[in-house]
Amino acid sequence: MQQAILQAKKAKNEIPVGAVIMKDGEIISCAYNQKEQLNSVIAHAEIIAIKKAAEKLGRWRLNDCIMYVTLEPCPMCAWAIIDSRIKAVYFGAYDMNYGAFGSVIDLRKIANSKLKVYGGINEDECRKILDDYFSKIREK
Repeated sequence: MQQAILQAKKAKNEIPVGAVIMKDGEIISCAYNQKEQLNSVIAHAEIIAIKKAAEKLGRWRLNDCIMYVTLEPCPMCAWAIIDSRIKAVYFGAYDMNYGAFGSVIDLRKIANSKLKVYGGINEDECRKILDDYFSKIREK
């Protein structure tokens, strides 16, 4: 999770979310939100990390991979995670507005997915990064 937190801190002028994908105990991709930078609504950390991992492995099925992400994935990202066959997701802060792995909805139920999800990992640290970002936005 610490690597995902470091990724989140790289997100300049973006909602600070970081994601890391691991295979066999090694990091194979890292990403952070880049919606503003890339001018793309789909440039969420999870989507970018999945794309990088698939490119590195030469396949879209990531069934032997684990994702760490600082915020509970939204529906778009949750579905991409499910569809990519990632075997487990560990997330930091719960997202009570858009969380798609239990907070608002749980897309695993719709997909009949066996994906394992663990929330609240380093939650205080992940939440603080987000709270600090939104405090700065409100000040402007």
